[in-house]
Amino acid sequence: MRRTICCTSSFTMLLLLLPLFGAAGCSSTGIAIRESLGTPKREQLVDRVEETREAQEDAKTQFASTLEELQALSGFDGGELESAYKRLDSQLDRAESRAERVRDKIRSVDRVATALFNEWEDELDEYATESLRNASARQLDETKQRFGDLLFAMRKAESKMAPVLAAFGDQVLFLKHNLNARAIASLDSTLGELEDEIAVLIGDMEASIAEANAFIDEMGGERQ
Repeated sequence: MRRTICCTSSFTMLLLLLPLFGAAGCSSTGIAIRESLGTPKREQLVDRVEETREAQEDAKTQFASTLEELQALSGFDGGELESAYKRLDSQLDRAESRAERVRDKIRSVDRVATALFNEWEDELDEYATESLRNASARQLDETKQRFGDLLFAMRKAESKMAPVLAAFGDQVLFLKHNLNARAIASLDSTLGELEDEIAVLIGDMEASIAEANAFIDEMGGERQ
């Protein structure tokens, strides 16, 4: 009876610790724990790609919302400019948070994929039938190539976030120290360039999301 209680307690503790591993970016230990609980690396990879896709959707929406808040300042015709600044600053904070989540999810995807491909490569030597080994090797190469396309698209979109956030940050900082109509006019002069950068970023995010959807389909689709 005592042994049973001990085992149950250990299993419960494992379940409690599992989310912490995920929050830490799905370390190799976290990957192994999830696998021991019944989720193979292939499914973990699909899970991570789904999570990254959702994070990019959220980030895309937030960047568009932040731009709208900035555009609302164009031609500001009075009222409480301090309140307008605070709203914009809050939007910027949320955009930065969404961007960091995207970065974390991409790192997590890459780690799980690396673990999966390394294991797959090692297990090729276990085949006794050469034809099956060759078929598995071809499938591995195709999956790695498909994942490479996905990771490239994700990182391309990710690389566009930092410059946009920096431009947003400059606008907010300038407004913070110049809460007057002249500051608004100065912001208007750079708004068009920022709109173009946001359009490119959103386009890259949509391309990355499309790559994620295709990869998920090829890996077996989403589970209900």
